[in-house]
Amino acid sequence: MNSEKYIVIGDIHGCAKSLDALLGKISPHCDRSHVFIGDYIDRGPDSSGVVNLVRTYSRSHQCVFLRGNHESMLMEAVETGNRTFWLMNGGMETLDSYGTNTPDEIPADHLRFFSETRLWLNTPEYLFIHAGLDPKRPVDEQLSDPDIENTALWERSHVHRPVVWEKTVVFGHTPVPKPLIEERKIAIDTGCVFQGGAYGTLTALLLPEKTFITQVNLD
Repeated sequence: MNSEKYIVIGDIHGCAKSLDALLGKISPHCDRSHVFIGDYIDRGPDSSGVVNLVRTYSRSHQCVFLRGNHESMLMEAVETGNRTFWLMNGGMETLDSYGTNTPDEIPADHLRFFSETRLWLNTPEYLFIHAGLDPKRPVDEQLSDPDIENTALWERSHVHRPVVWEKTVVFGHTPVPKPLIEERKIAIDTGCVFQGGAYGTLTALLLPEKTFITQVNLD
């Protein structure tokens, strides 16, 4: 994997047309390592199309797929049969995109894709993670914490607070009107699925340049 240059793609949430257009825009930089920050599914109209698209894309590009809390909710619904929490958070739109009423009928290769996502990518310069970390504790200390999965998928307390992290943490999960760059943290979930108002764009981050390529929602 290219240890120096990355493209990081923010929360997609079933917006396949927007993702396809963004991938076209980043094509001049496609020799880099691609890190998808998670939340491929839910809320938007075509979660199944997003998964098909990223799986196909990964056959010709270096890709790391991180897990978002929405993939975690889906997997829990499949494993436990308790679907209420997931359905309340956009799962119904995902089922519609698969043409089914039950997550058990989502294709096995897609379920395997979700299960094979990872919680973070840790490099000498950056930590890529879906939600973030406790702002008051060092990065390496937290990665060995027994509760790291919950933190990696759900944490929000760091977004508008100073952090003590020893490296730059790149994250999504919490929508921001535009990409947020502060000391040792970069937020790239610009709320693609939330059309109108301050949100409604899908963001890619180029590193180490710390520049952005964005796509207005097309879905």
